[in-house]
Amino acid sequence: MSPTPQQRAAELRRLIDDANYRYHVLDDPELPDVEYDRLLRELAALEAADPSLRTPDSPTLRVGGAPSGKFATVQHAVPMLSLGNAFSEEEVADFVARIVREGDGAEPVFSVEPKFDGLAISLRYEDGLFVRGATRGDGATGEDVTANLRTIKAIPLRLRAPEGMEAPAVLEVRGEVYMPRAGFEAWNAWALANGGKPLANPRNGAAGSLRQLDPAVTAKRPLAFFAYALGEVEGVDVPDTHSGVLAWLRGFGLPVSPLVERASGLAGVLDYYRRIGEMRDALPYDIDGVVYKVDSHALQRALGFVSRAPRWAIAHKFPAQEEATVVESIEVNVGRTGAVTPWVLMQPVHVGGVTVTRATLHNADQVARLDVRVGDSVIVRRAGDVIPEVVRVIPERRPDGTTPWRMPGRCPVCGSEIVREEGEVVARCSGELVCPAQRVQGLFHFASRRAMDIEGLGERLIQALVDFDQVQSIADLYRLGVGDFVEMKRRADERDGTTPETVRSGKVATKWAENLVAAIERSRETTLERFLFALGIEHVGESTAKALAVWFGDLDRIRRAPWPLFKRVPDIGDEVARALGHFFDQPGNQAVIDDLLAAGVHITDAHPPSPKLREGLTLAQLLADSGIPKLTPLRAKQLADAFPDAGTLLDQERHNFVIAGLPDEAATSVAEWLSIDANARMLLAAAAMQAELLAALPEDEAAVGPLDGVTVVITGTLEAMGRDEAKATLEALGAKVSGSVSKKTGFVVAGAEAGSKLARATELGVEVWDEARLLAFLAEHR
Repeated sequence: MSPTPQQRAAELRRLIDDANYRYHVLDDPELPDVEYDRLLRELAALEAADPSLRTPDSPTLRVGGAPSGKFATVQHAVPMLSLGNAFSEEEVADFVARIVREGDGAEPVFSVEPKFDGLAISLRYEDGLFVRGATRGDGATGEDVTANLRTIKAIPLRLRAPEGMEAPAVLEVRGEVYMPRAGFEAWNAWALANGGKPLANPRNGAAGSLRQLDPAVTAKRPLAFFAYALGEVEGVDVPDTHSGVLAWLRGFGLPVSPLVERASGLAGVLDYYRRIGEMRDALPYDIDGVVYKVDSHALQRALGFVSRAPRWAIAHKFPAQEEATVVESIEVNVGRTGAVTPWVLMQPVHVGGVTVTRATLHNADQVARLDVRVGDSVIVRRAGDVIPEVVRVIPERRPDGTTPWRMPGRCPVCGSEIVREEGEVVARCSGELVCPAQRVQGLFHFASRRAMDIEGLGERLIQALVDFDQVQSIADLYRLGVGDFVEMKRRADERDGTTPETVRSGKVATKWAENLVAAIERSRETTLERFLFALGIEHVGESTAKALAVWFGDLDRIRRAPWPLFKRVPDIGDEVARALGHFFDQPGNQAVIDDLLAAGVHITDAHPPSPKLREGLTLAQLLADSGIPKLTPLRAKQLADAFPDAGTLLDQERHNFVIAGLPDEAATSVAEWLSIDANARMLLAAAAMQAELLAALPEDEAAVGPLDGVTVVITGTLEAMGRDEAKATLEALGAKVSGSVSKKTGFVVAGAEAGSKLARATELGVEVWDEARLLAFLAEHR
């Protein structure tokens, strides 16, 4: 018996709310995005047919209502207070000492949490239903932004009361609306591509998005929420500790930061500050410090308030990451891949804990967007080890007579033309191997420890080899002998005026040169992942090189594969796949690889392609991966079902694509794309390579490693093998080695002095192996 529209609408609301809860609170999504969207569309259709089915907590309200014209004011029943700030450990020590002095004399326990860099808001629930949301405002009065807050999926429209409990008659929840970094970057990329105005930073993005008069605009912005405190509460007893309150709120379906902890005394809070500071740059959202709150509500009440701030809480701020300075000049730097990056030389400024005098501008588009000019006052940002960057200009300080900056037409290193391909953000020096800037860095990367590991061949020696024209490309390294290195050093010493007296007297040391030649000789035997990484292909780091080696298994297959096939490798998307294809399409690059192989470089671990490639080696997948405009995966499958191979597909006229089920617009797009000779050649070559890969796949599917798909975390010190060796061995067995513990971690390998990761594993119930168990497992699977 089919459900009634009322029953189906209720079930859809339950499924959608459960999906939001699992995604935003449990961080354990189960429902695919496409299924979530389908359920939401079905509910919207039911409500459109019968508006009486729309409840106040319907997920369809998240798309935004009519513009309000202005915001009403809201009087906070309980004031939203600000926190005092501490900028040094001494100030924190004074704060803790005062708590001890004015409390019961015992070491205080604190609830500690990150200080989010967003917009503070208050959510009011009545009998479990979200009825109003407001900004902090001046602490006593805020702005009613209820309609905008309804669009944020992380905010439940109805509380999920834990089993055996009812939602409070009134529950006001305080927290922070923020914009995740990934969402901020994606939004700005979209805005730039569509002629919109990018956001200045995630904090401004969150605040500006929440204060849009049109909720439909807010609904499009990537906003999230964390709860961290209570306001007015009626009809229920709350826990007697702050940490208990946060757990209680999580139980009602509200997202609470997973980084919330309890800490004892000064040592505990400072340890938390340092740990969060170390992970700050890796977090998916911005924070500007941590917050310490006395955990006991009884002690909070005893300590009370001063002015507009509680005496039982304090924000411990991180060093400033943004400061103002003045641009003295704008230069360009040529990187090892030929990328030409503009940067500014500035008046020295202390930011992020260090003094900086230069900052990156990324690319010409960024310079144009910011309109940075020589003489401008600018805001510079530095986060951790990230290169400082200019984030905005202060226009009111701009001096008269400045002019917009333009990318130079010639490379400042070799004088070759600087070119920028259509659709590319980065400009590049066209000098390639003739450009000393690229040659030195390319050689240095090739010889580095993680690449070909040519011990002793540092940047100074490479620079000298290039300066004296002894190497034109990386392959020339394998033609050098002891005499070449000795002659290079003689000329360098003579040029620099540093010739040793021993050499002047006729005693020339050659041991160092012999060691270098031996190191070069040893590097002739290498693995495929090292070789690929050593080539310095744009976007191809160690993990991507490893994935290519595991999935394709052979250099010849990789260097001949058309770019869409690289998308069959996990974590390789369109940009990386195209970069690989572009690299291997260049005759010069192929010639260098040929020279390396001719010079005796031998890859020792060639093997058949991974059996996991099999299911993706279809015509439908190839068409979907080829970037054909307006061709979705579903339409690609329709084409592949109608035309069994690439050759047959290329013989078709547009009307046959319509007969196969494609809409007119998609059929036209496919026909136009296939009519381009380069696309047709690429499609045929890719189809041929697919067939070659399928023929090379091992018949035994058990070739998949015993840890295939298992995420492993290594923590502490391993005595029998180094961490790198353990990681490589586990990855060879199919594992993915991660740096953080989550519910999805398969097991944790804990060596001596394992710290927070072991504690996290224990907390989550993740299996823990000691080193003995790891060694036994590896011995069993050699």
